[in-house]
Amino acid sequence: MEINEKDLIRAKEIFASLCNMLDTRDWNYKKFEDDLTITCGVQGDDLPMEMYMHVRPAQQIISLHSSMPFKMSKEKLIDGAIATSVANYGLVDGSFDYDISDGTIIFRLTASYRDSVIGADLFEYMLMLSAHIIDKYNDKFLMLSKGAIDINAFIAGDK
Repeated sequence: MEINEKDLIRAKEIFASLCNMLDTRDWNYKKFEDDLTITCGVQGDDLPMEMYMHVRPAQQIISLHSSMPFKMSKEKLIDGAIATSVANYGLVDGSFDYDISDGTIIFRLTASYRDSVIGADLFEYMLMLSAHIIDKYNDKFLMLSKGAIDINAFIAGDK
């Protein structure tokens, strides 16, 4: 998809605003201006979380994604599909994407900036909400993958 100059300028403005928000809050992050991406890590209650935020000029969205630092075991691939479905059912914003072929779980949250005024509050919301949701589920997904809990315990723990 071809990006026009106006959309690219707007995307760079959004990216600069994102970086400014992180700077004013003293976040530790890496920025990659060529592809309008930042990476940052957050330590949860149990597992660390690596997050990527990418401003996408062609779609006029900002996306955040975070991969679980493990994959569901081969024996638990079907349970992983059920667990991600259970987790997603109660989410108001964002979702877990699951690749049943290899057990990869990624949390994803997007926001459109098309014809919108957005800024620091939205970026902070995206980061904080994502960290909260990922932290709530990452250890449960891991325990399920390792057989420390079964799918029924996962479901019961989500109520």
